[in-house]
Amino acid sequence: MTSLRSWLTEKEEDMPPSLRMSAGWERRLALGMRETGPMPDLTVLGGVGSLVAAEIDVKRSRFLCRLVRVETEDAARAAIDAARAEHWGARHHCSAFVIGPSGTPDQVRRSNDDGEPSGTAGRPMLEALSGRGLVDCVAVVSRYFGGTLLGAGGLVRAYSESVLTTIDQAQSRGLLVARERRELFRLALSHADAGRIEAELRQRGVLILGTRYGQEALLDIAGEDAERLGAIVAQVTAGAVDMEALGHEWVDVER
Repeated sequence: MTSLRSWLTEKEEDMPPSLRMSAGWERRLALGMRETGPMPDLTVLGGVGSLVAAEIDVKRSRFLCRLVRVETEDAARAAIDAARAEHWGARHHCSAFVIGPSGTPDQVRRSNDDGEPSGTAGRPMLEALSGRGLVDCVAVVSRYFGGTLLGAGGLVRAYSESVLTTIDQAQSRGLLVARERRELFRLALSHADAGRIEAELRQRGVLILGTRYGQEALLDIAGEDAERLGAIVAQVTAGAVDMEALGHEWVDVER
């Protein structure tokens, strides 16, 4: 797959110098890209439908970007339609989405220029998402035209910058969360002990997925190392509770 840096270089070779990106901006776009080293998958905190947004102005054109957490293509397209309905006066609603973990064969990546010149909006938005490790989310940028043509290089820069600004603001506000594949287990606890055990597991850094109450309290937990997790559970419960294996799943991990 062509890297973002290589693609931008190829695209700019055909542009006059006045339209080419500044070195400072290119460094910001490249910041955190996967080619510079391993990076965890990230998504929007708060579950499906959670949203973060930001706006930039470029030569009187307004670029309003929203990142929405989704799990399916249909949900991504519904989020695009929602942005179009909310900002019905905008000239373009360009989009990109990534669904599924990085490095898996069934990951879905799509982009759309929505009337902007081919390759100047959706593709750079998609590469900005992937370069920063965003998955299970859709980016929609609604552009209100300000009367000044930006040219191919200006559009690539503006749409990428819009997505990057939204990602940066979400990170600074703690609104992004890591997605990691973990082993899941269930503990069957008495109601009397459930609260104490959950609190002690949290204190030891165990990821708590949730508790369901019936005849017993069913506490779901997740960990990277089953043996280490088992040792923690044994310590907290004095060896009185067994872990029921539930398989593997991608879960949110706050850092």
